[in-house]
Formats: sequence, structure tokens, C-alpha cells
Amino acid sequence: MMHAYSGPALVTLANCLLLFVCAAYVGRCRVRFRIQAPATSGHPQFEIAYRIHMNTIENTVAFQPVLWLFAAYLSIPWATVFGAVWLAGRVGYAWAYARDPKTRSGGFLVSMLAFAILSLGAAWGVVRGLLA
Repeated sequence: MMHAYSGPALVTLANCLLLFVCAAYVGRCRVRFRIQAPATSGHPQFEIAYRIHMNTIENTVAFQPVLWLFAAYLSIPWATVFGAVWLAGRVGYAWAYARDPKTRSGGFLVSMLAFAILSLGAAWGVVRGLLA
């Protein structure tokens, strides 16, 4: 039965990989710019890397539950599609933010739209299940 959830599971694993890559980027910047732990400020590029990682963690905490609720209560294939769109938006956000923080809004918008669809769909699916 769990193989039916392979799409959302793959999106979840890809999200874990993104978190790992973001953490590695923070670590690389920490070494490159000689930022001693536990400091979270110093060189501007380190601060950007740190914010990318923290923003990604913050968004993941909200994204993962709605991804799985959407899959369980509404549609596994569509959860996979919108989850992949969210992930692509987060990658675009991180990439743009690392190059120039002023350009991060496109990736942010894509991920937030996907998140909104997953959230509303999950809520609809749960309410529909309660009323059935």
C-alpha cells in the first residue's frame, strides 16, 4: 500500500536533500569566512547562507504536513505535482538569494502558491472526509 505514496515520498526525500545542501552551504561559508560557532552573523554571504537555510527549514515545517494531508485526503498524483513545484520554487529561491537577495521573490512566489494550493486542498480533503 505504501508504494502508492512513492511520489510524495520522493518529494520528501528531495526536500531532505535540499535541507542538507543548504546546511552544507552554511558550513562552507562558515569555514570560508571564518565565522566561529555559535555566531550567526559576520560576513554578508554567510548571513545570506544562514537565512537561506533557516527560511528553508521554516517553510519545510509547514510544507511537509500539508503535502502528506493533501496526498492522503485528496490526490497522491497532484500532491506530487504541487510538492515538486514547491520544491522547485524553494531551489529557485535559494539559488537566487545566494546570488543576489533582491532576486529571490520569484522562487518565493512559486513555492508560496504551491503551498497555498496544498494547504487549501488538504483542508478541503479533511473537511470533506469529516462530512462524509
